[in-house]
Amino acid sequence: MKKIIYSPGEPSGIGPDLIIQLCSMPFWEKINVPVICLADKKLIQDRALILNKKIKITLLKDINNVNSNKLGVIQVKEISKCKITKPGKLYKSNAAYVIKNLDYGIDQALELNTSLVTGPISKENIITINKDFSGHTEYIQKKTNSNDVLMLLGSKKLRVAIATTHVPLKQVAKLITKKLIINKATILHDELINKFKIKNPRIKLLGLNPHAGEGGKIGTEEKNILEPAVAELKRRNINISMPLSADTAFTKKILKSTDAYLGMYHDQVLPVIKALSFGNTINITLGVPIIRTSVDHGVALDIAGSRMSDTSSLEEALLAAKRMM
Repeated sequence: MKKIIYSPGEPSGIGPDLIIQLCSMPFWEKINVPVICLADKKLIQDRALILNKKIKITLLKDINNVNSNKLGVIQVKEISKCKITKPGKLYKSNAAYVIKNLDYGIDQALELNTSLVTGPISKENIITINKDFSGHTEYIQKKTNSNDVLMLLGSKKLRVAIATTHVPLKQVAKLITKKLIINKATILHDELINKFKIKNPRIKLLGLNPHAGEGGKIGTEEKNILEPAVAELKRRNINISMPLSADTAFTKKILKSTDAYLGMYHDQVLPVIKALSFGNTINITLGVPIIRTSVDHGVALDIAGSRMSDTSSLEEALLAAKRMM
């Protein structure tokens, strides 16, 4: 039986709020795939009281004995106990709880017919117990022993992937190599075929420098690294453009002829997709042997427990996880 595992992430944020709100909406039954929430039962109960939501919790011993979604009912698998269930403030004592839920979700997603959807986490909090933690994408790569990984954000309007993820801007140029671009573009091409069912993906590659280097006048990375990488990729029959200037790469005309963009760094492409589709964007991890999607927003401590959370991104993440199974 197909099923989706939801790991709400940071317990003090809106991750628990989203599932509590969503289980009372028509979407909950219409998705037609069971959703299992990895959480401390008390956390969900306490948050539901704060949100003034009447829900029923079904505690699962075996996630394979799961039922179809029913309005107002959340099927919960307890992996660990949450130390403090109060919303709106980070507690270091909850960091291990977040990681234990995530680890279990990854392990289960390695099984057939199971997808993982993750809620927002606080990197700041998790770093208190794991100083090397830099984000879901890199963590899942290590946990699944994957050689390489790619972070993609998608919406109904566009898809953007990133050659480098959560690194300081001053390190980006040093990380951009011919091998890196070939690997990332190959993952993007293959996953657009396998997960998105696009027969001949059209990829637009963004330059690193302003105006894509202006022929070497504003940086040489395009000429020395990106263009040779594109030549090799084309020899492998991958439909990818020469480096484009990022400031004009997202016009309506170019968008129509693009299935996905490959940007060089985090803030080159994410502001574009979030400006166009914030709240309806999802994060997808490519290049790993699991299906993992995520919401496009942070923990939102300021509105946790307030009933102001928007479930749109979680809905999109759940739908995408279902489609890819």
